[in-house]
Amino acid sequence: MARPYDPGPKQFVFAAGDGNEQHVSVVDPQEAYVAFSTFFRGRDSDTFTINDEPSGQSLVLMPGQGVISRIKDADPPRSQYLRVDRGNRYLPSAMLFFENGYAGLDHFGQWFSDPADLDASPETRGAARAATITTEAAAIEEVARIWSVSGCVDPSDQFYVFFDSHGVDDDRAERAELLKLIEFLGVERADAPAEAAEGEVWVRTDARLDVEFARWS
Repeated sequence: MARPYDPGPKQFVFAAGDGNEQHVSVVDPQEAYVAFSTFFRGRDSDTFTINDEPSGQSLVLMPGQGVISRIKDADPPRSQYLRVDRGNRYLPSAMLFFENGYAGLDHFGQWFSDPADLDASPETRGAARAATITTEAAAIEEVARIWSVSGCVDPSDQFYVFFDSHGVDDDRAERAELLKLIEFLGVERADAPAEAAEGEVWVRTDARLDVEFARWS
C-alpha cells in the first residue's frame, strides 16, 4: 500500500499538448498514478506534463520525441533530459515522480543537462555519461543501477550477467556506459557462454559490487 502524502492530500496538474488539462487532488502516489495513467492513455498527444506547483517540480513526457524531461525550480533552475528507447518507460517514470519528485528519478537512466546530447549515438551518450562519474563509490552505484533493471547472477555464483536475454541492439547506451565503468573499476569481464544472448555482458563477481547489488535487489 502506498504511503499517504504528509501533508496531504497533494495537488497535481496534468497537461497534454492537445490543450487538455486536469487538476487532481490525491492522497497517495498510487492514486496519483492511477489518475495520470487514465489521462495519459486516454488521448493521443506528443507531450504530457505533470506539474507539482507547490514544490516547483515538473515531469514532461514527450512520446513524440522519445524524451523525458524533469524540471526543478532552483537558483538556477535545473532541467535534465533522458532519451527513452522503449514506450513502456513513460508511466514508470511518472510513478517515481509521484513517489519522490525530481529526486525520485535520479537512478532512472542517463540524464543530460543539454538536450542536444540526446541526438548523439547511444554509444556516445553512454561514454559521455560514464565520463561524468569520477569516484569509485559513484561508479559502483551506477553499475548497480544498470544491473538492477535487467541483471542476474549466473547459477555458478561466479558471474554477474547484465542485460540478461537482451539482443545486441537493445540498451546500447547503457551497455556503452557499463563497459566504461567496468574498466574504471577494474572489474574483470568474462566471455559469455555460446548460448548467451548477443547483448549480454558477463563479469566476474566482485566483493564491492556484491554489497551494492544486495542493496538494489
